[in-house]
Amino acid sequence: MKIITWVSLVLLTAGCGSQTIPAEYIYVGTAGNQEDSGLYVFGFDRENNELNPIQTIDDHSGPNFQALHPDGTFLYSVSGEAFSDDDESGTLTAYRIDQNTGKLSMVNEQSAEGRGPCHVSVDPLGRFVYVSNYSSGNLSVYAINGDGTLEPAADRVQHEGSSIHASRQKGPYMHSIIPSADGKFIYASDLGMDKVMIYTVNRTSGKLAPADIPYAENTPGSGPRHFVIHPGGRFAYSVEELSSTVAAFKMDPSNGSLEAIQRIPMLPEDFEGANTAADIHISPDGKFLYASNRGHDSLVIYSIEASTGRLSLVGHEPSRGRHPRNFAVDKKGDLIFISNRDDDNVVVFNRDKITGLLSFSGLEINVPSAICVTQLILE
Repeated sequence: MKIITWVSLVLLTAGCGSQTIPAEYIYVGTAGNQEDSGLYVFGFDRENNELNPIQTIDDHSGPNFQALHPDGTFLYSVSGEAFSDDDESGTLTAYRIDQNTGKLSMVNEQSAEGRGPCHVSVDPLGRFVYVSNYSSGNLSVYAINGDGTLEPAADRVQHEGSSIHASRQKGPYMHSIIPSADGKFIYASDLGMDKVMIYTVNRTSGKLAPADIPYAENTPGSGPRHFVIHPGGRFAYSVEELSSTVAAFKMDPSNGSLEAIQRIPMLPEDFEGANTAADIHISPDGKFLYASNRGHDSLVIYSIEASTGRLSLVGHEPSRGRHPRNFAVDKKGDLIFISNRDDDNVVVFNRDKITGLLSFSGLEINVPSAICVTQLILE
């Protein structure tokens, strides 16, 4: 097993001046509960199955989630750190990515326009950035300039509502925003309201408006957290944090609407411990869906029926760490990178493209309170 700790990472870095710079990079966001939390940059050597440290950005406490511009030139990160003395909202930061080294340099930042930002996503056409503010239950939209900098928020939408879970659904808790492939719609998962809200995006101004069918209603008490759209654009899936389930929907690309078709458990029948669901992703070929369990500490694996979008259980793979918060499916389909917050690691798994099953690759790196992992491949 190949485990790289921060002691050995320092030694690796010291002698890397003559090494070939990799064309693949991994960015890891962290929680703000340790002194050495930050935004970590690694070079990924696919041939030798190695992650080598390049940079640590520590300008904000707890840069917990990040997303890439579609052309790979900019990265956007959110932090719960107050934007200013006069604005207690969190912070959204824009970084330029050096195309030769993968290093980040800040270009500007804006107020997240809400407390507890926990997710950021980028319009697939590179026009807007979307921020989900968990604690204040709202979302915000930012226009991206040609130089990658962000304008002040173009729109801010405050959710109102609650659901049946006594402690977790007293009000709205925005958790993620996923745009459609054409950028016309966004899907905003609100854990507190048990709804996936659907908005249309004004492609010029960034202003949002409720879609003709403005939301899909999840099962009461389920807590929709993250959302993923099938590559074919006909189906979508919501991972439900509080009930540890995945809800499947048929999607209408013409109006963005969602029609429920299935709801499936994420846990083995004999599991009796506490668990909350976290993240969800689909393989590049659209054949398999993966979702993370915190408590069971695993990724659940489903096959996707091509004609109906329905899921069938394939199995579970232990995450080799506690609290697998977020993970990334390799864009080439060969690997999965899992961030385990409570064991301070990122673990790399091989993925069988035929069966969808995972196996430990032998590569594990130490990252304090790892929360979010993002892959960039520069061809």
